Amino acid sequence: MKAINANAKGLALVCEGRKLFGIVTDGDIRRYLLSGGSLKETICSAVNKNPCFIQEEERSLAESVMAQKELSVIPVVNVSHELVDIIFRKPDKKICKKENINHPLVIMAGGKGTRLWPYTNILPKPLIPVDGITITEQIMNRFSEYGCNEVYIIVNYMKDFIKAYFKEKTPRQNIHFIEEQSFLGTGGGLKYLEGIVNKTFFMTNCDVLIDCDYADIFNSHKTQKNIVTMVCARKNMVIPYGTIQIDNQKQILSMQEKPAVEYNINTGVYLIEPQFLDFIPEHESIHFPQLIDLAMKQGQRAGAYIIDGNQWMDMGQLEELEQMKQKIEQF
Repeated sequence: MKAINANAKGLALVCEGRKLFGIVTDGDIRRYLLSGGSLKETICSAVNKNPCFIQEEERSLAESVMAQKELSVIPVVNVSHELVDIIFRKPDKKICKKENINHPLVIMAGGKGTRLWPYTNILPKPLIPVDGITITEQIMNRFSEYGCNEVYIIVNYMKDFIKAYFKEKTPRQNIHFIEEQSFLGTGGGLKYLEGIVNKTFFMTNCDVLIDCDYADIFNSHKTQKNIVTMVCARKNMVIPYGTIQIDNQKQILSMQEKPAVEYNINTGVYLIEPQFLDFIPEHESIHFPQLIDLAMKQGQRAGAYIIDGNQWMDMGQLEELEQMKQKIEQF
């Protein structure tokens, strides 16, 4: 599982010496654990022992075989069935028409980015480059594909630096800068949008990317009649210990060895109705989950839109930034 996590490809090749033994994916491990499999066993218990592969002399067929069998990777072996190479399927460059939803985008870009120190001592987090352009432009370009070209960027830390950068650019979006007068957390700065943004809008942190259908998020939000919808990434984690459930008398009720736990993570991307801004206090630092809690206590509907964990990229820490750079090539 560490190998799969490290390579950001969702799978690992299993070899016996140099010979290809099989391929194991996230899904293989999940199915194995759900069927009662134990992490005490070797990987051979979960691996697909009959993976698709090609011979060295068949390299030219790799793309067509992967397309036909809907594979993202194919191993290359020699006559002795020894692994000599791995070929990854090239991203599909076909342009898919996106639904034009044409709603505002708000990017929260006022934080100090302390988790990315020392980079952010010199360069503000919204301007950190990912795959040749800034993370902010990566975000805007994805939303622009859905007609979301009215962009509000809430800035604070190194705000003049950020504004100067975009002044020299010629983006296709209409960019409006909203300046915080003090640090207001992940939610307080939205109060500045009151009376400015008067229709449903997307909000995102400036350090995340999601790879999914933004129009479907919008349609789900409207269907559920939510005042706010949080995009959540579903993750699976195996607890590396045996867990014990006890009662009030500290008597053991049940035991489970290294259970797999599924949970939803807040990606930092939301869809918000303008009425939600009423719940934000004036000039007060507050985080967005606290605002959701305030709205729910007033009987408002707060929903979730679930995506797969692999569809979410977060560059909030240095190691995650490197993983984002690798994953973005697959978009």
